Amino acid sequence: MSSPDADDNQNKNMKNGDVLCPLAEFDEYDFSKLLEKPRLLNIDRQSSLDERSLNELSIALNSGLSCRATDNGLPRIYEPLEIISSPVGRRSGFNTPRSHTGFDAHPMVCEAWDALRRSLVYFRGQPVGTIAALDNSEENLNYDQVFVRDFVPSALAFLMNGEPEIVKNFILKTLRLQSWEKKIDRFQLGEGVMPASFKVLHDPVRNSETLIADFGESAIGRVAPVDSGFWWIILLRAYTKSTGDTSLAELPECQKGMRLILALCLSEGFDTFPTLLCADGCCMIDRRMGVYGYPIEIQALFFMALRCALLLLKQDNEGKEFIERIVKRLHALSYHMRSYFWLDFKQLNDIYRFKTEEYSHTAVNKFNVMPDSLPEWIFDFMPARGGYFIGNVSPARMDFRWFCLGNCIAILSSLATPEQSTAIMDLIESRWEELVGEMPLKVCYPAIETHEWRIVTGCDPKNTRWSYHNGGSWPVLLWLLTAACVKTGRPQIARRAIEIAETRLVKDQWPEYYDGKLGRYIGKQARKAQTWSVAGYLVAKMMLEDPSHLGMVSIEEDRQMKPILRRSNSWTL
Repeated sequence: MSSPDADDNQNKNMKNGDVLCPLAEFDEYDFSKLLEKPRLLNIDRQSSLDERSLNELSIALNSGLSCRATDNGLPRIYEPLEIISSPVGRRSGFNTPRSHTGFDAHPMVCEAWDALRRSLVYFRGQPVGTIAALDNSEENLNYDQVFVRDFVPSALAFLMNGEPEIVKNFILKTLRLQSWEKKIDRFQLGEGVMPASFKVLHDPVRNSETLIADFGESAIGRVAPVDSGFWWIILLRAYTKSTGDTSLAELPECQKGMRLILALCLSEGFDTFPTLLCADGCCMIDRRMGVYGYPIEIQALFFMALRCALLLLKQDNEGKEFIERIVKRLHALSYHMRSYFWLDFKQLNDIYRFKTEEYSHTAVNKFNVMPDSLPEWIFDFMPARGGYFIGNVSPARMDFRWFCLGNCIAILSSLATPEQSTAIMDLIESRWEELVGEMPLKVCYPAIETHEWRIVTGCDPKNTRWSYHNGGSWPVLLWLLTAACVKTGRPQIARRAIEIAETRLVKDQWPEYYDGKLGRYIGKQARKAQTWSVAGYLVAKMMLEDPSHLGMVSIEEDRQMKPILRRSNSWTL
């Protein structure tokens, strides 16, 4: 493999704030067309209805200030510019310089940028990521490392601010780490596994620096991160979309890295479902929390990564083989998730009336779910209008908990249909106190407690009820909520959540998470100066200020995947 460090500087003629046309051509195609047409970059294509609505939304959020980096890396305040509506055939925020309209500059914004820049990690003079937390009041554990999933909101913030180089460095460095031999005890991991995290080791004696990666061998529970590879592909697409620089994704090393990740996920086995079978602790919820099986977070990220890979893979001999497999998997996965993971009032009532022990292909209760296993809380939680993708579905088991990340990614990737996306937002509004409360946003709802907590978590003292992953409130989720709100045309929901967060985050020194049923208390083991809490806030603010940023993390619905059946028949097939 040639050294990524020897890369030519693709953007040396770009000014810090310039934004070139991205790979916009491929957002609205039908998957089947990939097998017929070569890739073409059409810079002047007509904007879709969704994009035009983003332009209108951006104009509606005018009058304000924004922070941009100066040459010395410090924030600069820009006065609001005169608002000029882009022509219908042009894409606001991509083909033209980024809008500086939106909110009045909140004092937190510049403080957040300062905190984010302090978290930068350098390797041989180049920034390669951001440290998980700068809290020196407690033992470091692994909070002094650069986590792949944690860096995503930081990367988006830098991309939105016209600073793509750190993102490019991160992508190339983690790609190099993927090629390392990975062993836990005497067992070798798959070649495509991406690290959970890495750190820079300084040797003052030899005056040298080396990278040390963790592929799960040092993690609590020794579980490899399934989500890291998906986030890497998603971030590569965000970089390409933001900068218009296709050369990074087209590098042979990046193409191979994507294929290795996809080979792990698309391999054939004994599975009867298109979803990915996972161990507990393989994603953001990296401790035992009963998410083993087919967790919604992994399935939604898997779907998003597959769609991003379709935009990035070359149509050479190796690429075409993977494209064919991806297309087939996407159709099966979207059908499965929309049919069996989706829950609304009517579906809940249907499950409540299920018959059991059905046999043959005509069975309605295909997973033999026992109606008596329905938790009591779900009947009060489910509004008349609204719905969501439940946490897990497997034989005789449905995890009815709400998981924020999986549902937001379902909206952004268009795994959720437009009707389902609207229903998810309706649920958030209807259950605001439960899911947002006094600090956004619940990572999952509700908390498990008493005997169930002892069995599911193994008496984990960190995941006690309404704490950490067990119903804790995580400010980083603001960026995902905001992106989902912008995509569904509900920015007022995100604005309300951001205003709540702004009352406390700086005063509380950017905690990792909050505890309590309403998220009222700083988490009992929460680290302060948590970088992704900072970055999540910045991304949320910038996306509301300029909704065209949504294109980096959102893919429009493919019309060939729309379900033929009506919602009421989703289980009867």
